[in-house]
Amino acid sequence: MATCGEMLAQLLADRGVELVFGIPGVHTVELYRGLPASGIRHVTPRHEQGAGFMADGYARVTGKPGVCFIITGPGMTNIATAMGQAYADSIPMLVISSVNRSDHLGLGEGRLHELRSQRDLVAGVAAFSHTVTRPEQLPAILDRAFALFRSGRPRPVHIELPLDVIAAPGEGMRRKLTDLPGRPGPEPARIARAAALLAAAKRPLVVFGGGAADAGPAAGELVDRLGALAVNTINAKGLLDPGHPALLGENMAAPPIFEALKSADVVLAVGTEFGETEMYPGPKELRFDGTLIRIDLDPAQLLRAPAPDLAIQSDARMALALLLEVLAARHGGGARPAADVAAEAAEIRAAVRRTWPAAYLVHERVLAVVEQVLGDAVWVGDSTQLVYGANQFLRPRRPRRFFNSTTGYGTLGYALPAALGAKLATPDDPVVCMIGDGGLQFTLPELATAVEQELAILVLLWNNFGYGEIRNYMVEKQIQPIGVDLHTPDFLKIAEGFGCVAERVTDLAQLSGSLASLEGRKVPTLLEIRERDAAGWS
Repeated sequence: MATCGEMLAQLLADRGVELVFGIPGVHTVELYRGLPASGIRHVTPRHEQGAGFMADGYARVTGKPGVCFIITGPGMTNIATAMGQAYADSIPMLVISSVNRSDHLGLGEGRLHELRSQRDLVAGVAAFSHTVTRPEQLPAILDRAFALFRSGRPRPVHIELPLDVIAAPGEGMRRKLTDLPGRPGPEPARIARAAALLAAAKRPLVVFGGGAADAGPAAGELVDRLGALAVNTINAKGLLDPGHPALLGENMAAPPIFEALKSADVVLAVGTEFGETEMYPGPKELRFDGTLIRIDLDPAQLLRAPAPDLAIQSDARMALALLLEVLAARHGGGARPAADVAAEAAEIRAAVRRTWPAAYLVHERVLAVVEQVLGDAVWVGDSTQLVYGANQFLRPRRPRRFFNSTTGYGTLGYALPAALGAKLATPDDPVVCMIGDGGLQFTLPELATAVEQELAILVLLWNNFGYGEIRNYMVEKQIQPIGVDLHTPDFLKIAEGFGCVAERVTDLAQLSGSLASLEGRKVPTLLEIRERDAAGWS
């Protein structure tokens, strides 16, 4: 007779799960009993934080939840950081863990992996955290999680199964799938008000956030119809074509974009929380002299600053489709000629570029070579100087192709395991991991996972021999730099020891040649660029 743990794998497969990340342990082995028959692929990271970051990267590329099997106690404390990053960026992640036996919970008897309350520990980085007390409860709790992923603001969900529940008979568990709700659509009356405001606007501006990533061609069509300027935030990169003439850039705190937002008579914000991490290195409180319309799936987000004049709770794609329909039927085209919009946008882009520090120009040259050789790649970044530059200028050709940990939670060590998750999601596409020497040392062992799974990602290592961004910040604040100059290992030898190809790049021509040789490899390639070598590249 199948146990609850054995049935779990089939329940996940029934809900479309194809991949699970986890490290087996004595408390979770019964979760693995049913995996072979389910057809679900298992990937073993070298740390539970890596499991969470891999699930995050997989989810960002596919839009589907990344799923993890995590051991009681230390496994959950290890994955909490990855859950925090996913929570901050609204990424669907399902963390299924073991927990001590039901009759041992909360007793403090020193059991293996015992925590005072594991569920409470991770509740702050989860949409919800639930303990299953009987096997027959599991399908309904899974339905609740997948309903959230599908129709609500997606965030991590934690489901824990006590050891006695995992091993209990599962014959009472239903297999029939529940008809899950779809995403909410907009109120027609509010869309009509938005259409009227936008059609009458003389200087409209549209801001797209990560919540609009699946809005598709409607985003560009709306911008064109309104004659509007447009901003793609970091997590919305690729939603508008990289060469779209109305695109201003990403950093809303850059003075030229800040002023454009302030002076617009109507700003339409779709799926964005206007987070300060979108505005590094100088975040500021945005000002709107005109009318602010916000569209968001999360009603709570619509109540947070900046407060909208018109709030529309809806899935972004559905809202934009109806808005276009109403505009076409009632209000015709945009208020400004396309040539005027393009000219103003070009002027703002040039003004923004003039505000960049010299380092960003070097980053731009480096990544232009990578983009020229690799083409339509997935770009996964850590909290590192190269990525702070890329946030300002790198524009992928499609949405869900550029993401990093500088947004939201801002953790280090994210990029390598997240890039592996991205490669598992889209194995035929180039995947670039942009990471610094400090961040790479957080999750360096995941190179072994990459070799084991034959994930031929490119690891672009920006080596400034320490925590360079923090070093610069301390100097700027007149604080003596302490703890930021690190002993940096020989990354090439380490990468080769894991079975990767590794090389130090000293000029752009060598970079181009090294990139051209990537095709056909089945293991990662690590290309180290030392910041001091790249300073004069042109």
